Amino acid sequence: MTSHQPDKRELFDALAAPLYDEIVAAGGIKVDDPKVAEDSPQRAGFDLLVELGLIQLDRSKDTWVPEDPTSVQSRVVTPLSHEGAQLLEESSRWAQSFGPLTQAWRRASFTESRGPFTYLHGVEAIDAHIATLVAEAEDEMLTAQPQTGRRAAALAIATKRDIAMLERGTKMRTLYQHSARRSQMTHKYVAAVTPRGAEVRTLDEFFNRMIVIDHRVAVIPNGDQLTVAIVIREPAIVAYLVDVFERAWERGRPFTNRERTMMMEIAAEQRSMTIRMLIEGHSDPVSAKRLGVSPRTYAGYVADLKAEYDAETRFQLGYTMGRRGISGTENNHD
Repeated sequence: MTSHQPDKRELFDALAAPLYDEIVAAGGIKVDDPKVAEDSPQRAGFDLLVELGLIQLDRSKDTWVPEDPTSVQSRVVTPLSHEGAQLLEESSRWAQSFGPLTQAWRRASFTESRGPFTYLHGVEAIDAHIATLVAEAEDEMLTAQPQTGRRAAALAIATKRDIAMLERGTKMRTLYQHSARRSQMTHKYVAAVTPRGAEVRTLDEFFNRMIVIDHRVAVIPNGDQLTVAIVIREPAIVAYLVDVFERAWERGRPFTNRERTMMMEIAAEQRSMTIRMLIEGHSDPVSAKRLGVSPRTYAGYVADLKAEYDAETRFQLGYTMGRRGISGTENNHD
């Protein structure tokens, strides 16, 4: 019994074991019993009992009689235990073999180390390094994803990667901007990871992309260069970034909460931030990025405000809001 072990074990549990119980209770089963006929639904379970040696044919009585399962168990389980030990040993050797390759990769031209800081150049190098960090995560991964426009292929890879991490028992908390609630891809991702223990919240505020693994290593973009990332292993800086995340997390709203009251509050928060962007004089591309929406969507927000305040231009809109003492901070929450 060396091939397709899970399939045979499932067959054993479903058919063979119940049939064995019946044979033991009856003291045996005749060779012409309908239960062991070729077309019987229980035939596969019967054949497995014969293969394992759990029943033997007493030719003098034309009866299949049960055997002590203890001796059979040792014949089945002991080889599996040996095989498992060999697989564990082989996996350990493979891990050792990959160790030098990992070090070589980290020393390659697309990485640049400066003390506790490592600079990764290029999307492939960044993705590969993050995949390695996530695979090594033991306690918790914190992530902040300000933009919702993630590539579908990249999000699919992240979903499999994060599910594997969660199923190892590692915790995960993720922050998005409120605009992520409009992304179907993000909804699919959240639906896949939350049943496995992940927590996801959204904020109105702009924040930058960040990943923190086990409170010991962080990955952030190098300013506006999204194709360059910095891996930080300086404990004080990582602790600072964790504190920033925790403060934002406390203000976040659960992604899976779609109650009417909360959705109205989220809409009010996005409206307030749009007002702040206008008052501060940011350009449309900058304002859209800070809200996590497309420039077209942001232009729609501004148009709604013009209609609300009966203004034809942005200057008139700003003037009117200023006269009414509207600052965009009225709906902020601590």
